[in-house]
Amino acid sequence: MRLIITTLLAFISPLLLTGCDYAAKVTELEPATPQVDGAYIAEYGSWASPVTPEDVYDLADDISDVRATTQGIYFVQSNANNEGKKGVYRFDIDGGVTKVVSSNFNIRSRVHEYGGAPYAAIGNSLFATKFSDQILYRIAPNQAPFALTPNGTRHAGCISNPKASRLICVREDHRVKGEPVHSLVGINLSYADEGETLASGADFYSMPVLSPDQSQLAWIAWNHPNMPWDQTELWLADLDTKGVIQNPRKIETQQKGSITQPLFSPTGQLYFIADFNNWWNIYRLDPQLVPEIVLEKQADFADADWQVGKYNYAFENEHRMVASYNHDGLAQLIRIDTHSGVTEPIAVDFAEINYVTQNGNDVLFVGAKETPEKGIYKIQGRAAQLVYAPNLSVMDPNFISRPQSLSYRTGNDETAHGYLYPPKNPNYTGPTNKEPPLVLMMHPGPTAKASRAFRRDIQYWTSRGFAVFDVNYRGSTGFGRDYRNSLYGNWGKSDVEDAVRAAGFLVNRGDVDGRKLAIRGNRAGGFTALSAVANYSTFGAGVSYSGISDMEEFKRHSHKFESHYLLRLLGSVENYRQRSAMANLKGVNEPLLLIQGVNDSLIPAEQSLIIYEAVKRKGVPVTYLAFSDDAANRVSPESKKQALEAELSFYGQIFGFTPAGSLPALAIENIEHLRRR
Repeated sequence: MRLIITTLLAFISPLLLTGCDYAAKVTELEPATPQVDGAYIAEYGSWASPVTPEDVYDLADDISDVRATTQGIYFVQSNANNEGKKGVYRFDIDGGVTKVVSSNFNIRSRVHEYGGAPYAAIGNSLFATKFSDQILYRIAPNQAPFALTPNGTRHAGCISNPKASRLICVREDHRVKGEPVHSLVGINLSYADEGETLASGADFYSMPVLSPDQSQLAWIAWNHPNMPWDQTELWLADLDTKGVIQNPRKIETQQKGSITQPLFSPTGQLYFIADFNNWWNIYRLDPQLVPEIVLEKQADFADADWQVGKYNYAFENEHRMVASYNHDGLAQLIRIDTHSGVTEPIAVDFAEINYVTQNGNDVLFVGAKETPEKGIYKIQGRAAQLVYAPNLSVMDPNFISRPQSLSYRTGNDETAHGYLYPPKNPNYTGPTNKEPPLVLMMHPGPTAKASRAFRRDIQYWTSRGFAVFDVNYRGSTGFGRDYRNSLYGNWGKSDVEDAVRAAGFLVNRGDVDGRKLAIRGNRAGGFTALSAVANYSTFGAGVSYSGISDMEEFKRHSHKFESHYLLRLLGSVENYRQRSAMANLKGVNEPLLLIQGVNDSLIPAEQSLIIYEAVKRKGVPVTYLAFSDDAANRVSPESKKQALEAELSFYGQIFGFTPAGSLPALAIENIEHLRRR
């Protein structure tokens, strides 16, 4: 059977990629009529927009993993023109920016599969993990990269231990049979060897950190079946001058929860973040190693640790720190007096704040706004000064739709959240007494989050006359532990319900046209989109980007980090099948667009193809769009642009409008059976 499916996939993918001549005709529009104020009246979705697929994907460089040294500020930057591969730059003391490692090297760790913290900087030397082989290399000026670690091992979260002349890293060892083994190891700076194991025995390790005098080492550990946002342990050990661990002890806490981001103050007091009171708040250890809260606030000072190495706070001095938090979907930056607990707001116009780090007496962070500005900022008093920004294409602010934070009632009389982006184009307005179509976006969680930070892909839709709603369904991060845990046992149920209730909420408010509702998602978001179309008749169109459709098959492809997560999300083995779209195809009666990478190692392409064939046999309008360049689960910018245009063409044909400009013809099987709502 697999051979037959693979053969069919190879035959059908090129056909659908190139489009065809029998794309359905769409409803003809009357010529646009100018209003008195100069804007044209035109059908929603048909507006001409300056935001092109090239704008969305060709200039989307991003910044992460900021590290400060005496030589300058290092950071990782992705290169959109090089398939998103990552290099390292240094912002020097004199203000210049130096490319330290080209994006061709592609620095990226796969510890816990999702990586993070892929390098350490010491002076002018870099110690970085190369994505292709996961070896840690020493990269020094005018020298070829030198491999330090064995094949079959991965490293992340490395920190410098100068007294012992080595690095301390999280290691993931794949040389053993069965699950990879995790540990903390010491790695020599000068030559390749096995390294020295410093801590082992737990299923996972993360975030090693040294005290200023290098006499103590703290770290986070946890065990199956927990994820790092469920229950973790804080460990503390003494270090001798050779870097040997002595007296390791787990910090006992009265309450259990997710502990993260350990950090020593300038005088060596250990701080950390924990959700003991439902919210990820800042704590510290008193002299008897008893946790005490620094600032109690109904806000999250951390995100779910899908990646290693993100910090939300840093010290300006012993008695003053800068910290970022999320409250009701809003990012905030504050200064905290660690003695009195008094706070003051800083730079209140950021939508997303990450990688808060200390640079001498300064504090830096990566910030993004609701408009295209993003970069590395430095705190100055109660303001933030931009010190570096990646290349970004400009956008006329008159076309930028700003998010509106909304909350609404959902199942079990609970509350869900999201951001509404209304249509925004100064050149157009919709016909009288008509509302725009809705594109409901599901983030690729389930423990991720939607944010208010500027996204050019959202503006692609709003500038064409769509309304977009970005859902923070139950389970999303940023609304406390109880909200995050409310998805456990209910994935494929509560998230789907939140999507359906969101659409109804917006229709009842008069924000969108109830006959033109679309839901889209990628990976886990695609699972929700498929489940919504399979179990409800709310949406007139569903779009799945490599959506999970068969939970039993997905479980077989799971890695160690997530090997127990699926059962916790679904509640029982029986739900693996019951919640899968594959088992509910009889309920799919609305048009479906399936976009899939042929070589996707996590979501096998045959799953999407099986859905496509089943829906086509039912006579439901459906399109399958496959891309063969999905190496290591990456899709090229060119393929992403084709997919975006295909999605627009799909909505136009399904909802009955003609998109502006010239789009490649998209074949939709059974389009002649389309039932207008």
